[in-house]
Amino acid sequence: MPYIEQNILSLPLNYGRLEQDHVIYNTKLDQNSLKDKQLKCDQSWVGSLSMGMIFFCSPIVSVFNDLLGCRVLAVGGASVGFVGLLASSFVTSLDFLYFTYGIVFACGCSFAYQPSLVILGHYFKKRLGLVNGIVTAGSSVFTMVLPFILSWLLEKVGRQNTMRILCILMFVLILAGFTYKPLIPAKTRKRTGSRCPGLGQFFNVNIWKSLGYRIWAFGVPAALYGYFVPYVHLMKHVEERFGQDANKEVLLLCLGISSGLGRLIFGVVADYVHGVNKVYLQVSSFLVIGLMSMMIPLCNIFGGLIAVCLLMGLFDGCFICIMAPIAFELVGSENVSQAIGFLLGLMSVPMTVGPPIAGFLRDRLNSYDLAFYLAGIPPMVGGAVLCLIPWVEARRKRQKAQAQERDVSQKMLDSEKAQGDDDPRTGESVL
Repeated sequence: MPYIEQNILSLPLNYGRLEQDHVIYNTKLDQNSLKDKQLKCDQSWVGSLSMGMIFFCSPIVSVFNDLLGCRVLAVGGASVGFVGLLASSFVTSLDFLYFTYGIVFACGCSFAYQPSLVILGHYFKKRLGLVNGIVTAGSSVFTMVLPFILSWLLEKVGRQNTMRILCILMFVLILAGFTYKPLIPAKTRKRTGSRCPGLGQFFNVNIWKSLGYRIWAFGVPAALYGYFVPYVHLMKHVEERFGQDANKEVLLLCLGISSGLGRLIFGVVADYVHGVNKVYLQVSSFLVIGLMSMMIPLCNIFGGLIAVCLLMGLFDGCFICIMAPIAFELVGSENVSQAIGFLLGLMSVPMTVGPPIAGFLRDRLNSYDLAFYLAGIPPMVGGAVLCLIPWVEARRKRQKAQAQERDVSQKMLDSEKAQGDDDPRTGESVL
């Protein structure tokens, strides 16, 4: 069942919000041996590397998904992730942890995650938005629960046993992958006389012929340069603004609860929005999140931050649940795997670059205010770019309809001309 897979994969995949979970996990990795700030920085890169690899591998994952199918890829990816996580539980050196957790485990999760989105289009058409919202809502539950569970486990049983317990979830993920039964057959590579087949036989170039998809594939990453900054740096900002005793966990709960509700609500709304006009829902999410990011420095009372987090989480759920339905509308069910894969791959760049730039500005200015103000600009710009997609798609459909009408008219003229040539009385009647 896809929603089981989504829930388990929410451990490393819940974007910037789970950066707080990585902080909890990494800072307790070897707490007795942390003696300087540099070592803490090195440990934080373990979680960041794993998140970056998950999205960076997505284009390759999409190719294998077309060749092997959802079931094989999901089971194989979950198995690799299980091996990487189990190996990480025996590692005592940070250098090896970069490889086992940051690369092997992350790549396995990447190969298992994408089929959970693609398989939905095999079974659902009219209610794809609602189904996608239900599936992705599981990660919001883990956003609220994981920080407390990980803290308790790390304190009671230690890092190594905590990872071994999480391996149970990865094993369940393997079993869940066997339930996938693709209805759209995997694509087979055509045999050619050349020993080195061309890239076009593996990579689906048809998706890039769509101008609407090209705008979407570059507009969404452009919006994400500031999108994840609040999720990564909000907790530190609260400590600086309201003190160490501020109840920061309440903000995480607000983000998780409202994001889950947003995925369900906007999943239903998306089913009633016709065609590529679903893009306007994603545009609204970018605009609101950009505005809320700029509002964070202006909140001088804690209640204001709670209201901001509730709105931010609500429209974050809209952004996440609407991605797959938009991809299906732009390229169709047969091409959706690589369409989503390349989009996630392009998303890895702003996810990696945006938060460190905000951290650099904070170190220079001793305040997060400017970082949050600037973080609100890219989502608004990216949202404005996406507004072009419905207009482009409408023009394409008009041109296609006109071309079909010309073809029909030409065929009718050719048919009438052929009938006239065959009739020997045609010339007499004209005279």
